[in-house]
Amino acid sequence: MLPHETRKYFFDIAASCDLIAQFTAGKTLTDYQNDPLLRSGVERQFEIIGEALSQAIRHDPTVAELISNTSRIISFRNRLIHGYASVADNVVWGVLETNLPVLTREVNALLEKKRPDS
Repeated sequence: MLPHETRKYFFDIAASCDLIAQFTAGKTLTDYQNDPLLRSGVERQFEIIGEALSQAIRHDPTVAELISNTSRIISFRNRLIHGYASVADNVVWGVLETNLPVLTREVNALLEKKRPDS
C-alpha cells in the first residue's frame, strides 16, 4: 500500500506512461526521428516520469524497492534534461519499447492495491 503522497507521484508516472503510449501508437522509430513535436512530447513525459519517481523516493525511500531500475529511470531523466544534445533517438525509442511496458505494469499494479484508508 502506497501512502497518499506517494500515490500522487505514481499517478503522474502512470499518466505519463499512458501519454507516451498514445503519442507513439502506430509510430515507428523513423516517425519519431522525423517529428520534432513527437520527440518533444515523448521526452517531456520521460522527464516527468523520472522526476516523479525521484520525488516519490525522496518522500518514501522504500519505493526504490517497488520499481525496477529506479536509478536508471532517474538517470535517463537527468540525461534528457542536462545532456539533451547527446541523446540519441534510437536510445529513447529503445527505452520506450523495452522498459516503458515494464514500468507501466509495475506502476499500475501498485496503484491497483487498495490504500490503507480504503
